[in-house]
Amino acid sequence: MVGCRIRKRGGVGGSGDVELAPGEMTMPSLMLLYADKALFSESRALWLEIINSSVVPGAEVVLRLMDAYLRAGQFDELARVVREVASRDYEFCAEIYSAAVSCFGSAGKLAMMETILPDGNAFVEYYSAFGSLSDMETAYGRLKRSRLLIERGAIRSMARAYISKRKFYLLGEFLRDVGLGRRNVGNLLWNLLLLSYAANFKMKSLQRAFLEMAEAGFSPDLTTFNIRALAFSRMCMVWDLHLSVEHMAHQRVLPDLVTCGCVVDLFLERRLGRNLSFVLRKMDLNGPPRVSTDPLVFEVFGKGDFHSSAEALLESKHRRRNWAYSSLISMYLKKQYRSNQVIWNY
Repeated sequence: MVGCRIRKRGGVGGSGDVELAPGEMTMPSLMLLYADKALFSESRALWLEIINSSVVPGAEVVLRLMDAYLRAGQFDELARVVREVASRDYEFCAEIYSAAVSCFGSAGKLAMMETILPDGNAFVEYYSAFGSLSDMETAYGRLKRSRLLIERGAIRSMARAYISKRKFYLLGEFLRDVGLGRRNVGNLLWNLLLLSYAANFKMKSLQRAFLEMAEAGFSPDLTTFNIRALAFSRMCMVWDLHLSVEHMAHQRVLPDLVTCGCVVDLFLERRLGRNLSFVLRKMDLNGPPRVSTDPLVFEVFGKGDFHSSAEALLESKHRRRNWAYSSLISMYLKKQYRSNQVIWNY
């Protein structure tokens, strides 16, 4: 189930007649048929008969029933189904809780979500997406008091909320509160801290955090290097970008389109096109183009001109060609050269 939208099996749903194969006319099938036809009193009666008998409904049956209630806006009935499943302690309760969070969260029914679900990472994620920053921070506070560890998904959700509001100082405070020493989320916390500094071009703080990251025993990854490269490129810090590319090669971290874009865009903007090969030859440009940078980075910096042009080219009719970074750069430079020629001739 994705976003609490469950694909109905052939025959159930919509308007018009529904046909069931003889072997499918079971009590759960009839209940779902009634629910899809908005005959909720009939489906309710069958549901009670099922759960009060020795029959254990399957997870898919419950999820499809919840989806029918969601589509009809029957949130009270949906909540009642979740409570009844939880009271019987079925083995798929966790899956039903997760689905309920998706249902109420996607519909913006955060208060109702609180009435049936325990505090947890799912709360934090959906308050991050649908609530205010204050609501989100309150949910995070409850999670901490419950002594549960905030998970990667909830960290990313809170970071996205802070980024969308341009609250980078609060993002940094949140990351420190989580604990930068945590290793079960990889470089996520450190990369987000670097991003919070790079977003406001606090270059000294960015460099200091990068050194602290290394001292803490974390090895920089592609996203780490690209956050710094984007900041150097936007600030026209040519030599710092050059050193970062060298460090990247020393750490054997392969570049992606974002890395190439930082170099190409900066050197062309500073009219240093003739020196471009000096940096590019330190990069492995023979592999197939890829973008492996954390998408949260683009929510702060967007995409550079080379990156956007390369992606458009890869998605165009020429996409069947076996592109490499070097060929994309060559084509982009030719395009820029022709563009400049037109301007000067005009």
